[in-house]
Amino acid sequence: MAKKCIGNLKLRIPGGKATAGPPVGSTLGQWGLNMMDFINPFNEKTKEYAGKNVIVHIKVYEDRTFDWICLGQPVDDLIREKIKLDKGSGKPNTEKVGKITMAQIKEIAETKMEQLNAIDIDGACKTIAGTARSMGVEVVD
Repeated sequence: MAKKCIGNLKLRIPGGKATAGPPVGSTLGQWGLNMMDFINPFNEKTKEYAGKNVIVHIKVYEDRTFDWICLGQPVDDLIREKIKLDKGSGKPNTEKVGKITMAQIKEIAETKMEQLNAIDIDGACKTIAGTARSMGVEVVD
């Protein structure tokens, strides 16, 4: 019989740098999970993302066990990294903070393709372009 899932957690944690402090410790502690069972494998698996945020989805089961998957860097971080931007615009419709080319968007889309709900690479590019526009980044050909 399948285990009953009692919680779905989504965390944004610096790669290779999870600690028992917040946000990891406080979140896992609420569910009564052993933090070290997550922290050590997470840090091992995400060493190559050192200094960059990664998204992690954790499924918590009623017997206090859990599964987790690492989804890599968030799309907004990849966009900022690609065009060397500190942060997005507070008013994305009126204040543009940078420009990104379709070629750069395609590179990001290829990286994130398996996590996007897009049928093909064109759909993935449109999703990434929408994220860029919502950050105040202008999409140019």
